[in-house]
Amino acid sequence: MATYLDFEVKIKNIQENITTAQLKNDVHAIEILQKDLDKEVAKVYTNLSDYQKLQLARHPDRPYAMDYIELILEDAIEIHGDRHFCDDNAIVCFLGKIRNQKVMVIGEEKGRGTKNKLHRNFGMPHPEGYRKALRAAKMAEKFQIPLLMFIDTPGAYPGVGAEERGQSEAIAKNLQEFSALKIPTISVVIGEGGSGGALAIGVADRLAMMQYSVFSVISPEGCAAILWNDPEKIESATQALKITPEDLKAANLIDAIIQEPKIGAHRNKEEAARALQDYFLEALDSIRNDPDYLQNRYKKLMSYGSFQEKLS
Repeated sequence: MATYLDFEVKIKNIQENITTAQLKNDVHAIEILQKDLDKEVAKVYTNLSDYQKLQLARHPDRPYAMDYIELILEDAIEIHGDRHFCDDNAIVCFLGKIRNQKVMVIGEEKGRGTKNKLHRNFGMPHPEGYRKALRAAKMAEKFQIPLLMFIDTPGAYPGVGAEERGQSEAIAKNLQEFSALKIPTISVVIGEGGSGGALAIGVADRLAMMQYSVFSVISPEGCAAILWNDPEKIESATQALKITPEDLKAANLIDAIIQEPKIGAHRNKEEAARALQDYFLEALDSIRNDPDYLQNRYKKLMSYGSFQEKLS
């Protein structure tokens, strides 16, 4: 069954009425209710607060990496293991085709249902996950295959074992190596982009965000705990962090915002997948038509952040 957030209650009621009208084959009622639904969707989704956008980014029905892979990737072959320790199921790597374009896809996968969430470690990769991602990226570079990455994690796994096996080193290594890959690289935040766990597969020629996704250096819960020691301040923290696509685009920290269906990707996965697929192919053409894309990638990465020296 579909999950509805508190601000989607009226949408839920109208959709239930549409279902009832469909069972009765009442065409006139369906037409009226559909107009009511369109008006309510427009009203709700054009006035979302930053906190509501965060809720949408974490929506349990939102498409995850495997959903997009199944919808847009043909002839998919999964790549397992980091060749050092084990296969981390929080990161998935697939070689395949998108509209006859060969591509390597790397994604952070949260999993659905209790059993699968545990299997995927709730989308929180261990260091071996990032090393697997790097192995897949190097394979793509060897065969000159473009790279597409899906960011969706609350953060890298902070457990003792992960730290013992070099979590910070694995992330830092990815930042270094991905910045120098000699192939077109495109990364998309599809849900929740949390701190270094997201950055580890976020260094790319193009960094985009789905319309209702977030990208932050720390979770709003963590920010509220540090600044106010009050979990009820999460809405204030969300607004202060500036984690929405609009805020990050205005700060020139991302390259594009991929528009989702009017009712959100969690209600129409197929349309969201088509939008993501179209963006990937357009961005890939743009990168390939730029003979200096490697230098431009370097300039873009070095332009992040700014500072002023105060003369004494």
